[in-house]
Amino acid sequence: MGRPDAANKTTKCRDCGRQFVENPQWKPKERDTFALIDRMLLERIPLAGIARVLQLSESWLQQYVNARYAKVSQQAKVVAKTTSRLVVQMDELWSFVDNKQWVWLAMDGETREIIGCHVGDHSAKSAQALWNSLPRRYRQYARIYTDYWEAYSCVLPSKRHFAVGKESGLTNYIERLNNTLRQRLSRLVRQSLSFSKKLDNHIGAIWNFIHHYNQKIREKLQREQMVSFPLSFT
Repeated sequence: MGRPDAANKTTKCRDCGRQFVENPQWKPKERDTFALIDRMLLERIPLAGIARVLQLSESWLQQYVNARYAKVSQQAKVVAKTTSRLVVQMDELWSFVDNKQWVWLAMDGETREIIGCHVGDHSAKSAQALWNSLPRRYRQYARIYTDYWEAYSCVLPSKRHFAVGKESGLTNYIERLNNTLRQRLSRLVRQSLSFSKKLDNHIGAIWNFIHHYNQKIREKLQREQMVSFPLSFT
């Protein structure tokens, strides 16, 4: 036994010789706690808020989030489609990690799935990275609608690229998505104290939301059409 006046008495097992604390402060997290954290990461709640609500250590939560985001795939899963009538809308929004980071996004204009994403600067190099992130069928056959930012015209196929204004309505879905991202991810809210300090986590959080968003789109399509869709990366 430990000292009688010790705050946490240690006990020694006579059979195996191991020592343990009878009522330890640290206890393993329950599976429901991890599931709840994952759901809260998809809402507009900063990590400090999650730690307060669930009564978790901020350092432990940060380590969990670091590991969670490191495993997130940075490639979109989309419903397999034919090559006809493929339409893509593209846009970008700014965010902050030490300095300005632009989130480049591409969306299927029919199903509204997010089909590509890149986080970087506002140059043609980032526009090329966004284009490379799209499934192959979209790069080969889709019509692409963007705003008039010059980086797009440097990268996208001229015969299938159409620069349009907001009044055309041809980029409405992707512009609405930008608003959804700012409403759902606290680190994308303007003039927020919840900005990212680590670029890898910033990118991981965005892709984590993209996979959740696309999953909800597929569930909606399945309910409406009562069919099961095969998924594709191409």
